[in-house]
Amino acid sequence: MVLSESVVEKIDEEWVYLILEAKKLGLTIAEVQSFLNQKNT
Repeated sequence: MVLSESVVEKIDEEWVYLILEAKKLGLTIAEVQSFLNQKNT
């Protein structure tokens, strides 16, 4: 799958926003990694 540059930029913006929100909530890097590694159930 080939993503256009604008799609990649949008994805990057969303990830940055999510990481900043996690930081505001006081989540640690380990907590964010653990959450991202969870399987959908």
